[in-house]
Amino acid sequence: MSKVKSNDKVQVHYTGKLANGEVFDSSAGREPLAFQMGQGQLIPGFENGIMDMSVNEKKTIVIPASEAYGEVQQELIQEVPKDRLPQEIQPEVGMGLVSTTPDGHEIQLVVKEVMENAIIVDGNHPLAGQELTFDVEVVKIEE
Repeated sequence: MSKVKSNDKVQVHYTGKLANGEVFDSSAGREPLAFQMGQGQLIPGFENGIMDMSVNEKKTIVIPASEAYGEVQQELIQEVPKDRLPQEIQPEVGMGLVSTTPDGHEIQLVVKEVMENAIIVDGNHPLAGQELTFDVEVVKIEE
């Protein structure tokens, strides 16, 4: 029976959970997730976890933050004076913002705190610093 290996095209059903059991993403009720192994489309721990699985095999994969979205980088949490925001924006905790770097790259930010004259924004991935658990089932493998 075929097992998942590098460069295979794979389809999986999955449910992703945080350490406290909260589900943050799932393919339940949707098409399976389709991707090609080794292309950097998914977090490393997910690909490593399904390597050598067979079709219809189910498994629970626990992925440390270092193999998921990385550790929280404190340098990506910054204070921004409110007068640097577009006038029409009324910042609220949890609001998503986009900033453009001098070289034209867009950075997704989340407002973490709103103060009188400034806001605290976080450019880390929302799941950075977290251990993730995935219940997975391989449904298709194409070489």
